[in-house]
Amino acid sequence: MTEEPSLKLADPRILTINGGSSSIKFAVYQVGEPLKRGLHGTVDRIGMGGANLTFEDPAGNHQDTRTLPASDHKSAARLLVDWLEEQNDFESVQAVGHRVVHGMQHTAPELVTQQLLDELHGISACDPDHMPREIELIETFRQRHPKLLQVACFDTAFHRTMPRVAKLLPIPRRYDAKGVQHYGFHGLSYAYLMEELARLGDPSATTGRVILAHLGNGASMAAVRDGQSIDTSMSFTPTSGLVMSTRSGDLDPSLAPYLARTEQMTTEQFYKMVNRESGLLGVSETSSDMRDLVAQEAHESQAAEAVELFCYQAKKWIGTFAAALGGLDTLVFAGGIGENAPTVRSRICDGLGFLGIEMSESRNAATAKVISTDASRVTVRVIRTDEDLMIARSVHQILETGAVNKRDCDENQHAHI
Repeated sequence: MTEEPSLKLADPRILTINGGSSSIKFAVYQVGEPLKRGLHGTVDRIGMGGANLTFEDPAGNHQDTRTLPASDHKSAARLLVDWLEEQNDFESVQAVGHRVVHGMQHTAPELVTQQLLDELHGISACDPDHMPREIELIETFRQRHPKLLQVACFDTAFHRTMPRVAKLLPIPRRYDAKGVQHYGFHGLSYAYLMEELARLGDPSATTGRVILAHLGNGASMAAVRDGQSIDTSMSFTPTSGLVMSTRSGDLDPSLAPYLARTEQMTTEQFYKMVNRESGLLGVSETSSDMRDLVAQEAHESQAAEAVELFCYQAKKWIGTFAAALGGLDTLVFAGGIGENAPTVRSRICDGLGFLGIEMSESRNAATAKVISTDASRVTVRVIRTDEDLMIARSVHQILETGAVNKRDCDENQHAHI
């Protein structure tokens, strides 16, 4: 039987692990006010041949890239832990925080226990591209360092405040009883953005109507009223909602049986198509990267259509959520596209003057913190999101207060929380 971790009280660093479908991001934070990021990096191209470990160590003013012989996530996780153990900072790590995409009914960061791991295995089918890999990362650390505290930070938790009507899916009620509901994702990013809004003194962070647009390889939006999520574009899985880099976003559900009849497409093939072969890549047939498509659109009609479709759908979701909120006070762009693509931001906001959005062309081109005009009724912001810092903050709070889910404390008295 695996010994449950105990909470160490002295060492001053937190390790964050953010596992994706083909990458693992990591960062080491020195505990303090504020938390200070030190060694950080990414293992990418996992399962694609030639996985790379790229890292930066600010303390030693050192950065480098090296190849890892990792053919899958399990070997990548093992090799990453091998490498981390060789770093000076690792000995002082007192806890590891993991991003976990799907949490279903888990609504706050939790201490990793065997019971929680068993539950995560049980719901991993909800997101087979992320959940099994995230569980592997947790289990790798657990096997190698069984006494090291680990914390699961759920991407769905931010949306726990959505009203019942927003959570219901219009399918037979028996599935609702089994947990098939509208959950939403990108919650760590959204929580960070709302904290930043409050820090910036934007009153809509606590008493207003906000739309958060996390636009990256995965793209979604959230409607937030008075600091609480009331709706979001992703639903039961991260495939739904907006068109994304390789994910389709919302589709007519009858497309699946139609392709099964006409092309003998299996469930597995359909899943692969809508998650890895669709979106910007599927429409353009050239690239899933918005930077490539914007550069190509002047002479590639399919690239132009992909960009146009992305902006059109994003504009529709803003309108949808403005209606759900009863108006709009602040719009926030974040994520790789939201933070770095002025032309995309401009096209999304074009024509939304009726909502009170008036963009400043010069501010937007310069990616200023506020890209709306002074006269705009809606404040449009660009905020660089930081999921890893949000994970570290959650873990730090647990270390400081012992604020772990009470059920875990009750069932694991030997965890010494």
